[in-house]
Amino acid sequence: MFKKVLVANRGEIAVRIIRACRDLGLRTVAVYSEVDKEAPHVHLADEAHLIGGAQEAKSYLDMAALMRAVTDSGADAIHPGYGFLSENHRFAEVCRAWGITFIGPDPGAIEEMGVKARAKERMRAAGVPVAPGSDGTLRDPSEAAEVARRIGYPVLVKASAGGGGRGIRVVHDEQELAQAMERAAAEAQAYFGDGQLYLEKYLPDPRHIEIQVLADAHGRVASLGERESSMQRRRQKILEEAPAVPVDAALRRRMGEAAAKAAAAVGYKSAGTVEFLLDRDGSFYFMEMNTRVQVEHPCTELVTGVDIVAEQLRVAMGEPLDLPEAVEPSGWAVECRVNAEDPERNFLPCPGTITAYEAPGGPWVRVDSGVSAGSVVSPFYDSLLAKVITWGRDRTQALDRMRRALQEFRVEGITTTIPLHLKLLEDPDFRRGEYHINFLEQRFGQP
Repeated sequence: MFKKVLVANRGEIAVRIIRACRDLGLRTVAVYSEVDKEAPHVHLADEAHLIGGAQEAKSYLDMAALMRAVTDSGADAIHPGYGFLSENHRFAEVCRAWGITFIGPDPGAIEEMGVKARAKERMRAAGVPVAPGSDGTLRDPSEAAEVARRIGYPVLVKASAGGGGRGIRVVHDEQELAQAMERAAAEAQAYFGDGQLYLEKYLPDPRHIEIQVLADAHGRVASLGERESSMQRRRQKILEEAPAVPVDAALRRRMGEAAAKAAAAVGYKSAGTVEFLLDRDGSFYFMEMNTRVQVEHPCTELVTGVDIVAEQLRVAMGEPLDLPEAVEPSGWAVECRVNAEDPERNFLPCPGTITAYEAPGGPWVRVDSGVSAGSVVSPFYDSLLAKVITWGRDRTQALDRMRRALQEFRVEGITTTIPLHLKLLEDPDFRRGEYHINFLEQRFGQP
């Protein structure tokens, strides 16, 4: 058991975690950088501690500063949220060494799934479908060329330690291979400190389907069904929904079983998401496992009635999952990410001060936000301001409620992605559910 949780994050996810803690009667500690001193999560927590300067390396990524805040506050647990140190196995190990509960999986599971090439081999051994490709990381371009000739072009060159779409290149023939590897390795080294690469078959216009899992320390792994995250730019998700249009009950069961196998293979305990690519013929292949709570988890919460963050907290306290034997979706949920970006200028980040802010409301509308009127949107952090999530008895109703909610959403002083979402909601192909991971680029010319 623990009584006080330090939330090692900021923005909307920090607010979300603090609220879940309050529901369970747990006290909370916020941490903040110099530019976040007036942020909503700081005022919502029971106490707050300054941990450093604006740059994330000097605040939210500074393990020493975070552990000082633990000592000063007397917190006995840490929730990392998503991003920052949430998938850093060394941070989880530091928490364990300090006798602090890390609200997430064991360090070994984080490390195992964090190295994508290694995770892929582990999944293949566990019977989880994986795309054809290299066995482990590549030694050099000649080995990559041999693998590509065997599985056929086009292929994907991918960073083994990657994430967020970084360190990935599509290669259409052997002449492009060496240069693509060089660029992907350089990008991976810059972002992840690891330039190792692997190769897999490229699927044209697949759909990105992910399965939400929860696992406890008593041997249970539960699947909460799927979400679709195919609406992307540069492999960064923009809009998500649950359930997914192309997934019927039989496919949901098969994907859920595969996700449960993936989690069990690494002794997983906590909330996690197993991501798959779904081909047009109904085949699906393991991409990666996110060993943390996902940005889009509210979609699953609205169609299942399960508080995923609260279950994370309960699992971390050693309690069994409080879920029915089978969790089936009810209705439909859609989530739009409202970012401080200008879609008309290649999604250029738009930092500044929010001069006016009025979030939408009404029946079946949820807004998870980390800002308010007067908030300073810093260039140092992710551009996500808020998430709007709507529920309907069917997909059409959920989309119509989303349109109404976004039309009500007032954010002034900065440019946001709300106009793009409204445009998407009117697109006839999207309305029919006929889209894929390259849809945004092909339809609107957005890279």
